[in-house]
Amino acid sequence: MMSKKIEKLFKSYRDQLIHLAKLYGIVEIKNYARSSKKLTISQLELLLIKNRIKLPINRSSDKAIAKHELKENSIRNVYLSVAFIFFLGCLITMRPFIKNTVNEIKFTYVAQEYKSPKTEKSKKAKIKKEKKIETAKKSETIEVYDNTVSLNAETTLNLFDDLGYDLKGVRAGQKVKPIYLTKLPKDLKSLGDTKKKRELFIKIILPLILDENNKITDDRKKLFKILSKNFNTVGERVWLKRRFKEYKIEDQDLAKLKMRMDIVPVSIAIAQAANESGWGTSRFALEGNALFGQWTWSKKGITPKDKDPNQTHKILQFQILKASVRAYKNNLNTHNAYKEFREVRAQLRQEGKQIIGLDLTKYIKNYAAIGEKYVAIIDGIIEQNSLTDFDKANLLPTRLKTGIAL
Repeated sequence: MMSKKIEKLFKSYRDQLIHLAKLYGIVEIKNYARSSKKLTISQLELLLIKNRIKLPINRSSDKAIAKHELKENSIRNVYLSVAFIFFLGCLITMRPFIKNTVNEIKFTYVAQEYKSPKTEKSKKAKIKKEKKIETAKKSETIEVYDNTVSLNAETTLNLFDDLGYDLKGVRAGQKVKPIYLTKLPKDLKSLGDTKKKRELFIKIILPLILDENNKITDDRKKLFKILSKNFNTVGERVWLKRRFKEYKIEDQDLAKLKMRMDIVPVSIAIAQAANESGWGTSRFALEGNALFGQWTWSKKGITPKDKDPNQTHKILQFQILKASVRAYKNNLNTHNAYKEFREVRAQLRQEGKQIIGLDLTKYIKNYAAIGEKYVAIIDGIIEQNSLTDFDKANLLPTRLKTGIAL
């Protein structure tokens, strides 16, 4: 009876044994209690048997406890497993962001090392001066840079190497570093290797072209968002008014705006820049950042040396390379000579097809007086240099709105 009562009082079988030993005043248990030694269940059972004390019959409580502990451990292990899987999932999900952040930090700090100390010192003085100038009058003066530095060819090559920026990687899907050179290297022609010279030229202008295309794409998204709404805010109406002016649409025809506000294939832009600037070595490109040989009769420009006496045009010049790219995009997107180019591009959009340079080159024949021969030249440049690969290129995402300008 005593053993049954004890079984009810104590859950643990060991506790039952200790209690019985104390209850019957077993001397050995008191000696062990004074020491730091812990008796095992077997030792406790031997002590009780030695003193002729009946052992508790039911040991199921120990089994229940063991079962309970096993259950708790299993639950704990499940929670730990879930937590580990969640952590692993977060790590995998965050990997692209971490990689982009590391790349961004790398290219930011590496690029800063190549900036001219003199440029940094004079930065504040020039910013104050430029605040007095209206910067949004013309397409070529939309963005004013105070650090128009001309790096030499070797320094530019080292910069791109330090950043891990190579065309082979871009062709394989690597994102293009947003490094925007404001001027071409003056000694680009001195690079003896033609392939090396051409690759450097492409590396320089590729980020500039992609950046302009990105801005157009962002504007295009905003336009369609505005058009999908029944009511537009004052800010949205003002934005539309500015875009009509930018794309030279006097009647504010939205259909025209949708057709004109679109990208120019990267391959065409590179090929035309290469042809018009002699792969970045022409006098117009080096002195006036004129990549696309656009003519002007009223704006600031460079007079061609072998110009016909009856012609009064000049080659339009720009403060920075990016302004030249923007003016070129505006030219193809607004001039009547390229209306068919825009219509076919819009048709490709409507059919859900990718805009590829070689599909549109035949519609820029009016860019030069030689017409069809000019198209053949541009097609040849695209094919010989595999420029179609860059129609799918993308810029490396960055929190810096203007990237790194050098």
